Amino acid sequence: MPVMLLGLKNNGQTPLPQRPVSQNAVDTSSPAKTKEKDMGDVLLHLFYPHKPLPADSTEVKDTKKHFSLVPAVGYTLQTGFAGLVSGNMAWYNDIAGDAKISSISTNVTYSQYRQIMIPFQINLWTKGNRYNIITDFRFIKYPSVIYGLGGDSDPNQGYTIDFSGIKVHQTVMRALGGDFYVGLGYYFDKIWHIRATDSLSDDLKEQLKQTLHRKETASGFALRFLYDSRLNQINPQQGIYFNIVYRNNLKGLGSYSNWQSLLIDSRTYLHFPRQSHNVLSFWLMDWLTLDGSPPYLLLPSTGWDDNYNSGRGYIQGRYRGNNMQYFESEYRFGITRNGLIGGVAFVNLQHFSNEISDAFSTYFPGYGLGLRIKLNKHSGANLCIDYGFGQNGSRGFFVNLGEIF
Repeated sequence: MPVMLLGLKNNGQTPLPQRPVSQNAVDTSSPAKTKEKDMGDVLLHLFYPHKPLPADSTEVKDTKKHFSLVPAVGYTLQTGFAGLVSGNMAWYNDIAGDAKISSISTNVTYSQYRQIMIPFQINLWTKGNRYNIITDFRFIKYPSVIYGLGGDSDPNQGYTIDFSGIKVHQTVMRALGGDFYVGLGYYFDKIWHIRATDSLSDDLKEQLKQTLHRKETASGFALRFLYDSRLNQINPQQGIYFNIVYRNNLKGLGSYSNWQSLLIDSRTYLHFPRQSHNVLSFWLMDWLTLDGSPPYLLLPSTGWDDNYNSGRGYIQGRYRGNNMQYFESEYRFGITRNGLIGGVAFVNLQHFSNEISDAFSTYFPGYGLGLRIKLNKHSGANLCIDYGFGQNGSRGFFVNLGEIF
């Protein structure tokens, strides 16, 4: 759930821990720390104008756990306004210069449209970055609009459905060397109490019964390959992220049907101009059904990637199909010299097909502009406020904590 953070960091005394920097290392993942300001500094100065700001050091060379609990509000086209309470804990299991940060995060969200979302996510790095353990558990009760399959769906012919669901995705990855990892996982998704809430004709009710069952289950193993050279995964400044996930769902493990999918997710970040702190980023994603028939609500769809961030300019679920090809580029630039305010311009393109070999006959572009407000200069976390446009008059605000990709 994209969110707007309302809580203050704790007066700068215990900021989120950062990657320890060795004497010979140069961390180019963020602008010069001595010049940056964030909302914590602004609010501290506002309420305590005579109190000096805390020392701007981001080198943490211990394994202390740092915890935060904050209220927040968010907004998307899908949820409307939403209120939530968010908790996060971050720490290092190693004080080496190349140690990667571990984190646990969760929140409880209730939206304007009576949606409930409770994610629980763990990203754990063991000592020496030898293993990466990734947990993604979620519960949702989610009134949502569906528009049918493919690119010919009518934006005025959506139907509201209600359902509850849980997601249990667990992966353990081992380092192969450098920034390469390979691992195995178990993925389980269950959706139940699926029902239409709109008044429908008998014929349409019968059509929906053929598409949606009262409950749907997917259960299977996943093989994952990862390359990630980014120094800061919250606000990437440079590097490459390349992730491949092959998922095999089996009736023998409780799945509604046998089906296989493949996700290829590639992201590149570079400074442009080269000596500046402005970032030009690219995101390519292929989300493919290799064999079988996935449940309708688990098919590739706009805004239903793991972080619910694809397709700015369109409502979540606007397009859906067996296969999704997605491209997005974003240019991130500073507005104020102290790093407090920044801006972005973005474009994206999505395509859906029933067969992998289908010609790319229909593209759905999106584009827009946004502001970035620095919430925490130590972690690089920004409040992202974007306004996106799509086809057929689709448009709206998209508010997120942390960069879209």
